Amino acid sequence: MIQVGIIGGAGYTAGELIRILLNHKKVVIKYVYSTSNAGNKVSAIHQDLVGETDLIFSSNINTNVDVLFLCLGHGKSRNFLANTAISLSTKVIDLSTDFRYKNDAIFQGREFVYGLPELHKEKIRNADNIANPGCFATALQLGMLPLVSNHLIHDDLHVNAVTGATGAGTSLSKTSHFTWRDNNYSYYKPFDHQHLKEIYQSVTQYQEDFPYTINFIPIRGSFSRGIYATMYTQFFGDLEDVISIYNQFYKDAELTFVTNQELHLKQVVNTSKCLIHISKYNNKLLITSCIDNLLKGASGQAVQNMNLMFGIDESEGLKLKGTYF
Repeated sequence: MIQVGIIGGAGYTAGELIRILLNHKKVVIKYVYSTSNAGNKVSAIHQDLVGETDLIFSSNINTNVDVLFLCLGHGKSRNFLANTAISLSTKVIDLSTDFRYKNDAIFQGREFVYGLPELHKEKIRNADNIANPGCFATALQLGMLPLVSNHLIHDDLHVNAVTGATGAGTSLSKTSHFTWRDNNYSYYKPFDHQHLKEIYQSVTQYQEDFPYTINFIPIRGSFSRGIYATMYTQFFGDLEDVISIYNQFYKDAELTFVTNQELHLKQVVNTSKCLIHISKYNNKLLITSCIDNLLKGASGQAVQNMNLMFGIDESEGLKLKGTYF
């Protein structure tokens, strides 16, 4: 059994991670660390786990585990590792931005691999430390990388992606209050969202001199979870050839699927799948990509990476059905 520790156990991603791991056949959760909830039942905070676990939030860190998941805020994982003696034999999967970029990937003797399985599966299998991708970055990269890898983008790419309220985390802000978010719709960080840096980093692995702009407009949606992303660009080729390229690119992907059906969020919410649909309108190619931001966009992908690192079925614990009705 893989012995797991979780650091920062009170947030949305930690709650989803605990839910997955409690039902994972190869894992035992040794502790869930939280400074703000130490001594409380995990199910008192993550109330969907009532009856599922008797775990208590711990104020102590047990370094004798096989893998440590860091569910901390951005900028806090680096401080945690700098101030905590964790054996280099303990694998680390970080869900923040702290180690996603090449210049940040080596820290205190640890080298972090960017954990997008559809891009780096073999590297992940041999990795000791993983930088889990961001939610928008996952949805957008899975939508566009087959085009990039075949040098089929010949113009700027225009992206509109709507995310649920859980993407903002549990800390309250003006735009995460129910009274503001309900029946509302707004963009934020247009053309300058932080996940663009991740996306360009992956794009340049396939096309170092990529000359086009990815025009990304992130949208706050009036729903709890999920990301619905549409991407379009000028394209004069044949649609069937593009669909064939996508099917070939994802032929060995366990959790990413190309479908001829037009997509909607209920197909992916509560699952760790990414669904992709491709269509063409006159000379514009339209790619739609849908994920659950907390699962394929965070905790589900973290478990997928863990499975690869430990040589077990990539989708173990992740065969989840969407809440379609």
